[in-house]
Amino acid sequence: MKSTRRVVTAVSLIFAPMLAFAAFQSPFDYNHGPIAYMTTPASDPIAKLQTRMDSGDVKLQFDAERGGYLPALLDELNIPRTSQSLVFSKTSLQLFLIAPETPRAIYFNDNLYVGAVQGSPMLEFASIDPKLGAVFYTLTQKEDEPPRFERESLACLLCHDGPATNEVPGLMTLSVLTDKNGNAITAAGTGPMSDRTPFKERFGGWYMTGTHGTQRTWANVNAPVTKDRIGDAKSFLRRLDLEPGANVTNLESRFDTKRYLTPNSDLAALLVLTHQTRMHNLITRARFDVAAAGDDKERIRQAVEPLVRGMMFVWEAGFEEPVAGNTTFATDFAKTGPHDRQGRSLRELDLNKRLLRYPLSYLVYSEQFDALQPSAKAQFFRRVRAILTGTDSNKDFSHLSDADRKAILEILTETKPDFAASALEVQG
Repeated sequence: MKSTRRVVTAVSLIFAPMLAFAAFQSPFDYNHGPIAYMTTPASDPIAKLQTRMDSGDVKLQFDAERGGYLPALLDELNIPRTSQSLVFSKTSLQLFLIAPETPRAIYFNDNLYVGAVQGSPMLEFASIDPKLGAVFYTLTQKEDEPPRFERESLACLLCHDGPATNEVPGLMTLSVLTDKNGNAITAAGTGPMSDRTPFKERFGGWYMTGTHGTQRTWANVNAPVTKDRIGDAKSFLRRLDLEPGANVTNLESRFDTKRYLTPNSDLAALLVLTHQTRMHNLITRARFDVAAAGDDKERIRQAVEPLVRGMMFVWEAGFEEPVAGNTTFATDFAKTGPHDRQGRSLRELDLNKRLLRYPLSYLVYSEQFDALQPSAKAQFFRRVRAILTGTDSNKDFSHLSDADRKAILEILTETKPDFAASALEVQG
């Protein structure tokens, strides 16, 4: 059994509340049968970094004034500071350290998430393994001891392997209204966000900096009283004034921003975070289901279809007006490509009516996607090609204009060699 201190700080990155579990005997197969999630050595970015640290190739610098090892880790792992996303809801085990005055900071790139809580001796990590899905780690911050990542399992999986994560080891970005102390008002509604979540219902319990016109969200607001004085949740929702949280570009009046690496919680970064956490879960789910399907083509088709629909933004909620962050996140995100000969990229953000300019998830380039079984990728490419060429006329994909389909097909063909090769196989 883990020590009390270890259990309390062994918290993954983006959680729902989790209560007593130290001696919990789970009825669920968190090892996922032949996947052997809990016993298979990981090959995710954190596991690889630990190997480089063990060999002496990487030595992290400790900065006592700026978050301990946090700045060095972000640099080493190529995680932009502009990705900083701040959540003040008490929706993790470190709830005693999290409040509107001390939000938790999350930093991320395409395959890695880092969480930092003010006053905590730990950093938290959710790292995407190509075959296992999300793998969770903690790192104790002690300047006089070599840093070492500790892989967590049951402590995180009790919340991060269930309905909210597609029944696989995965991630959540929760939206929940809070009282003045950051306590979740669950009766008002809570759940993991996705591209399909109406904009108004997003980012409850989160700070958000940027502009969004006359649209309103649950970001930047909480009840002016404690949870026990809320009363009827529906009545509370009707009375809740969202204006103080609208179009916020400066958070200095809400908490001491100098304690963080940046003073922002960029709107564009939050939207990207919401999108890709769900996509990681869908890729993992597809991989696990295809592994169980064997050679059954119909089961493989069924396993891959949710991923096709998710990555092509079926039923995306979109925006009524343009939205924008207040940092360089959006432009920097698009620069990393890959780009086709016309300079187009699946990483270009739209932010006028939808998230992406070309609605096919950029995670099609991820190591996690590339690690899908050949049968899964072949099915995915067949479906995407049919949709983009108009062979599939299903109305669920009517959000894609002819120009969208043409552009995505051209970009994929030039930037994704195995997609281009799949066309030759069909012709052959």
